[in-house]
Amino acid sequence: MGLSWQQGPLSTTAIGRFLTPEPLPERMLFAERLRRRMRVRLGGEWIADSEDVVLLHEPGRYPVAYFPRADVRADALVAGDRVTRHKDLGDTAWYAVRAGGGTAERAAWEHVGLPGHAAELAGRIAFAWRAMDGFYEEDERILGHAADAYHRIDVRDTSRVLEVRSEGRVVARSEHPVVLYESGFAPRWYVPRADVDESRLRAVEGQTFCPYKGLADYYDIGGAERAAWSYRRAYREVARVEGLVSFEADKVEVRLDGKRLVPEPGQQVSPHGVDRGLDADEVRSR
Repeated sequence: MGLSWQQGPLSTTAIGRFLTPEPLPERMLFAERLRRRMRVRLGGEWIADSEDVVLLHEPGRYPVAYFPRADVRADALVAGDRVTRHKDLGDTAWYAVRAGGGTAERAAWEHVGLPGHAAELAGRIAFAWRAMDGFYEEDERILGHAADAYHRIDVRDTSRVLEVRSEGRVVARSEHPVVLYESGFAPRWYVPRADVDESRLRAVEGQTFCPYKGLADYYDIGGAERAAWSYRRAYREVARVEGLVSFEADKVEVRLDGKRLVPEPGQQVSPHGVDRGLDADEVRSR
């Protein structure tokens, strides 16, 4: 999922490898200019506004935006006495963030003991994503985490035959499924609802949030829990899978052109929690 998260090339669980004669370091951090205007809001007030954000890609984490101190409202940061040590970037000072009459404790940080090779982050402030009211690119709220330029989704039509069975019964059969390719993940196959026996799907409580696709609803199939999912109101960028159903190949029998699918490296997903103060209606309205 992008450069450093899930199975990306800089993650600790990458599914590919760099073709080099010597092994690379176990942890590689990558910093680059975002080249987008980003703003941060707390307590109904803008506390940071910059076109000079640096994005840090760190193994196992979502991208983190670092703002020049000059682009952060000076009265918004309240210095504390908490200092932690980052394994790669040295001493890290923490701040409370104050705006709109409220204070978010330990909600921002600055690396104050940087090694020389990480000078790009000197004098820059990062904000805890869920502690803020919202992060914006221009006037549009960005949900989940800072945009990862290395994350891509492609949706393709296909004439291959997809069949899903559970407990010996056909749950779905389609001659025109849709396949979704997403950076770092194995392909996901989606079936139109007209090709699904919806009497076999039992809706369950609990949704997950994808910053790129929206809220996913889940279904049990027989004794298989959360064996299928659907983006009932997908984001416009992936509108072609809206309302379609996808199935977990490790929970029900999924066959493509007669060949049974098995979970591949990169198939398992770590679901993203919903932002603080972010409700389902707001996600859907994006």
